Amino acid sequence: MSIYIFNWFFLLALFPVAFFWLRRAWRILIKRDFSEVALKKGVPPPDPEKYAPYEMALNLIGGTVMVVLLVSVLGFQALSSDQWIAVAGSTLWMKLFLSFALSRHAHGGIAGLARNAKAAKSDKTGA
Repeated sequence: MSIYIFNWFFLLALFPVAFFWLRRAWRILIKRDFSEVALKKGVPPPDPEKYAPYEMALNLIGGTVMVVLLVSVLGFQALSSDQWIAVAGSTLWMKLFLSFALSRHAHGGIAGLARNAKAAKSDKTGA
């Protein structure tokens, strides 16, 4: 009995997730607001316009999948519980992992870490 309650909580949690993802895609595509593109510790990369199309695509695809999933489950009852949970979970995790990878790449990745370490080392020796 309690499993069904968690399913409903998960289903209801998809509404704000879809809203935030579609809102971010709208801000990037229409408003040209790049302040939330590839954030790392709340800071955008030096050139967020370069990574904006990728972030917009991730948010648009993820939000659209969630909306279609919600309509198919609540409106048409076309998917069983296991099916929609699998699609929602896969979409959620893929979007989170890909956004994380994009943010790390936008901030320089391993090369950026090496540059920062070298700059910090030269600051210590030069001071």
